[in-house]
Amino acid sequence: MENGASTTGTGARAVSLSISASAPEPGLYLVATPIGAARDITLRALDVLNTAEVLAAEDTRNLRHLMDIHGIALRGRRLITYHDHNADRARPAVLAALEQGKSVAYASDAGTPLVADPGYRLARDAAEAGHAVRALPGPSAALAALSVSGLPSDRFLFVGFPPAAAGARRKWIESWRAVEATVIVFESPRRVKQLLENVCDAEANRATVICRELTKKFEEVMRGTAAELAERIPEEGLRGEIVVLFGHPQPLAPSEANLRDALADLPEDMPVKAAATEIATRFGLPRRDVYALAVQMRKERE
Repeated sequence: MENGASTTGTGARAVSLSISASAPEPGLYLVATPIGAARDITLRALDVLNTAEVLAAEDTRNLRHLMDIHGIALRGRRLITYHDHNADRARPAVLAALEQGKSVAYASDAGTPLVADPGYRLARDAAEAGHAVRALPGPSAALAALSVSGLPSDRFLFVGFPPAAAGARRKWIESWRAVEATVIVFESPRRVKQLLENVCDAEANRATVICRELTKKFEEVMRGTAAELAERIPEEGLRGEIVVLFGHPQPLAPSEANLRDALADLPEDMPVKAAATEIATRFGLPRRDVYALAVQMRKERE
C-alpha cells in the first residue's frame, strides 16, 4: 500500500452521484484509492468499482470498506486478494479472468497502485499478454506531498522506502544525494529521525519537508533543514503516515584547483575581467574573488 496509508477515511458515509451502470471494456483497470479522506476518490473510480466484473485488491477488507462507504455492492462478483506475499499464486487467476474477456479492477490499500505498492508484475504480464491496461488516476501520497512542500516540482525523484539496515541506508542515500531534483521518500514514522540524521552526515543544510498524515484529521507539514527537523523529532519518532522530501542538493563550493582548471580552459587571449565574470557566474561566486585568482594566474605565466 502506498505509504502504508489506510482507506478508512473519516468514517463518514459518502454519497456517490451518477455511478455508471455500464460495464467497462475488457482489461485491467488500476484504480487509485484515497490515502485518507474517503471522498477523495474519483467518479470514474467509483464507476469501475461498481461495474467491473472481477475485483482484485491488496487487502479485500479495505476495498470492501471503501465500497461500503460509497454505497457500492459486491453483488456476488469475484474478489481476489493480490499482494506482495501471494502475487505469484494470485496472478494466474487475474490473468485467466482477462483471457476470458472480463474487466478486472485492481486497487492497492491506498493511493496509486504500483507506486510503492504491488501490481508491477501484474500490469507487465497483462500488457505482455495483449490485454488493455488502463490507469484510473487519483490520490497519491507522493504527489500530494510534493504539492504542499513548497520545494521545486519541475524535477522530482521518487525513491520509495529506505533500507532498514544502516549500511544499506547510507549507500541508498548516496545513490540519489547528488541528483538535481526534489527527492520524495516514504519512511516509517519510527525511523524518520534516523533517516534525517543519516542525511545530515553528508548534507545537514539540505532543505527538507516532512508531511505527516496527509488528507487526514491531524495533517501536518514540517519545514526546515535536515538538521533542524532532526532536532525537532523525538527519539521515539513520529506517529502516522510519513512522506519526507529533500530539496535540490546544495552546490559544493569549488576548490581553488577547480577554479584554476576552469580558468585555464578559457582562451589565453580572453580579457581577465571577462574570464573572471564567466567563471564567477558558472560557479555562483563573487567576481572579485575569481578576478584576483585570474590576475595571479596571469602573473604566474609571465
